[in-house]
Amino acid sequence: MKQVWKRNIVAATVLLFVCAAVYLNWRYASNISDLGQESDQKVLGQSTLVNGEAEDEKTAQAESEEETIGTAAGDYFASARLSRQQARDNAISLLREAAESESADAAVANEAAETIQVLAGYAIAEAQIENLVTAKGYAECVAFMGEDSISIVVSTGTEEPLSAEDVACITDIVLNETDYTAGQIKIVEAD
Repeated sequence: MKQVWKRNIVAATVLLFVCAAVYLNWRYASNISDLGQESDQKVLGQSTLVNGEAEDEKTAQAESEEETIGTAAGDYFASARLSRQQARDNAISLLREAAESESADAAVANEAAETIQVLAGYAIAEAQIENLVTAKGYAECVAFMGEDSISIVVSTGTEEPLSAEDVACITDIVLNETDYTAGQIKIVEAD
């Protein structure tokens, strides 16, 4: 009974860290989109004309908006990967501490080792899926694997929404790389 309780505590802790990472990722992504809507702020990389010649205002504004959108999208994917990695690192650290604890019995140590292996497998599969999706011509991709489902966030790099062929291609990649069924795959297009 005590072993089950400890195993449930470890699983709940891992789940808590993953949920916290998803929430922080969502908050960070909404802050990035808020920054992109404020036109009075300076954008990193935005330059000012120094020699006194005027540039077409509409062209300059369109270019700065494209830079802001591209930066925000790139920041989302980078922050999502970073949040995912930090959550995993924290979970693995807790699992190692639980396994190496003097009061831990063999069953808890084995459970922690198995969970670490599962998390390592998730990391490898996510990286493989992300690489294959970007190799198919999509601008950015980030995958989030869980016990019962997988979420794929994709950016096409264009204004075009994901087509049925795009969804089928991404689904095929996930089905080939994992044991998930089509009903367990969620594909989200990044704005």
